[in-house]
Amino acid sequence: MNRRFQSISVYILIILLVYMGVRWLGADVAKTETLSIAQFIEYLDKDEVKSVVSKDQDNLIKGVLKDGTAYETRISDAMKQSFYADYIKDKVESGNLEYRAEAVQRSILFEMLPTLSIFVILGLFWYFVLRQTQGGGRGAMQFGKSRAKLHKEGDRKPVTFADVAGLEEEKEELAEIVEFLKNPRKFVEIGARIPTGVLLVGPPGTGKTFLSRAVAGEAKVPFFTISGSDFVEMFVGVGASRVRDLFEQGKRSAPCIIFIDEIDAVGRRRGAGLGGGHDEREQTLNQLLVEMDGFGVNEGVIVMAATNRADILDPALLRPGRFDRTVYVGRPDVRGREAVLKVHTRNKPLDSDVNLKVIAKRTPGFTPADLENLVNEAAILAARHNRNKINMSDVEEASIKVQAGPAKKSKVVTDKERKLTAVHEAGHALVTRLTPDSDPVHMITIIPRGQAGGFTAFIPEDDVNFMTKKQLEGELVSLLGGRVAEELVLEDVSTGAGNDIERATNMARAMVTHFGMSKLLGPINYGSDDETVFMGRDFGKTRNYSEVVAAEIDREMQRIISEAYQKATTLIAENLDILLRISDALLERETLSGDEFEIIFNGGELPPVSETVEEVDETLEIREEDLSATAREILTDEEIEDKIIRTLRKLQRRNSNESHDDKVTEESETDDKNDLI
Repeated sequence: MNRRFQSISVYILIILLVYMGVRWLGADVAKTETLSIAQFIEYLDKDEVKSVVSKDQDNLIKGVLKDGTAYETRISDAMKQSFYADYIKDKVESGNLEYRAEAVQRSILFEMLPTLSIFVILGLFWYFVLRQTQGGGRGAMQFGKSRAKLHKEGDRKPVTFADVAGLEEEKEELAEIVEFLKNPRKFVEIGARIPTGVLLVGPPGTGKTFLSRAVAGEAKVPFFTISGSDFVEMFVGVGASRVRDLFEQGKRSAPCIIFIDEIDAVGRRRGAGLGGGHDEREQTLNQLLVEMDGFGVNEGVIVMAATNRADILDPALLRPGRFDRTVYVGRPDVRGREAVLKVHTRNKPLDSDVNLKVIAKRTPGFTPADLENLVNEAAILAARHNRNKINMSDVEEASIKVQAGPAKKSKVVTDKERKLTAVHEAGHALVTRLTPDSDPVHMITIIPRGQAGGFTAFIPEDDVNFMTKKQLEGELVSLLGGRVAEELVLEDVSTGAGNDIERATNMARAMVTHFGMSKLLGPINYGSDDETVFMGRDFGKTRNYSEVVAAEIDREMQRIISEAYQKATTLIAENLDILLRISDALLERETLSGDEFEIIFNGGELPPVSETVEEVDETLEIREEDLSATAREILTDEEIEDKIIRTLRKLQRRNSNESHDDKVTEESETDDKNDLI
């Protein structure tokens, strides 16, 4: 807020200076008529002069005529002595003329003051404009100064390896860097050279930046941080100058660590641009290459960088002597996720039913950032429901919310769409359950979330790094189960299977072109001609196979998907009764857990939907707080009891799935009351 106020005050000051200058110079800028002494005397004789101002030093006479015209004239030294007595005195005494004599002592500097003021105003304006482009508090011409932030020991609580969970192997790789910074003599005496740079590669949110901070915290050395985009500006040569300044600062603070986040912004492969190689970004990269391993010596300065696009970095940046060690920071496994959850929940109150090991097992593929967001969302849900502890239901709801979005319970969905969604999701769940080596069903819901009208969640029993051909074929069958169920049950298909078909198509193409799982085409990688290519390096790239092979690829993809579709059709047709029971349960309950799904699949009956006393009262609209005195007079205790009896009987019939053909026998009121008791 303070910086914003300073920026506004600068522009206000400039506007005031310009306004004052215009007002001050306005009188001089106004048009003034220059008269000869004869014309002036003639105007005096005709009483056409309103005022006279005599400036003795310059023999200058100024004033205003009665018609409003400003004038000026000069008199000679000889005339100056008797000018007032001969021409002015009588008219002043008669009141026809205003007269004032001024003795002005003006220097040459005063004469030049208006011109100098204009230059000063323009100079201040240019200065503040440059200052704003460079950021508050920076010099007007300090374009080439580095924007790196220096974090010294004691500035804030240091991050150590103890704060990093789930990255044990990565910490071991970086422990040598810490040892070198603490005790460089140990390596120098044996003739070893510590890596000049360490490149951290991995998906977003895996903890690359946090890991670099832990290295600096363990070594207790200055830590410079800068983003790759901070080097390049619109001015030519600024990026290279900032690189030089950054390494000069590092040398003065050696031993130290320089961390460049998102280095792909400045380290992209050279020659990739269509307009030649002499652009600002490439000059910045060239200077970075020289500083890391050129003619200069950077003893004690270790460069760490992070990126998730190592494939587009320049090869010269990755060679030994520069970034000669690459550490891959991947997604944690189930044990790593549990350790990360322990770190993020140590300051949050957890209920006794929260099991971090179960949560870690149910969150495959989650990065540490995802897990932190999951725990935070669970805490928000607990606070929303006015609970002082986070329970397991909060965590489960947060997990689904992070992946699929919040539940849209207020969204209006027609009965036809609910039926279609229930059949579609039941098809996914049933086919997956009947396919060997498939992940177990965790939850089925027809409540809209995000852009999905419903979804089926699967939880793998173990983390899987590789998938077999049979597993991929089973995944295809599962993806097509929803479309097949729509076709068999509703005798129609919908657009709801669009995403399933897209994923199945991409999977089938990958099986044929990348994984070599086609007997017809063999174990050959044919690449993909529709992938996003890197402009410049791959510009104009064509596919490396003929049209004949392309046609064979299309036929193989069609065969794989057709076989999966036929298998899904067979499975659902043979178990259509189970599918209908699952869809009916979804229409009734909207959400089924994995255990409830197993009960239906095995032919069992679900227990009645549990209704609390408050829910029954809400259904009858006779809550205690809503009953006014008038309502109590209208409804007697017996009538209220009768309404409760009839409602409970209705709930009991619905939850026991009684057939529509059964006839409900009438029972006496006494028997009903006894049953309730």
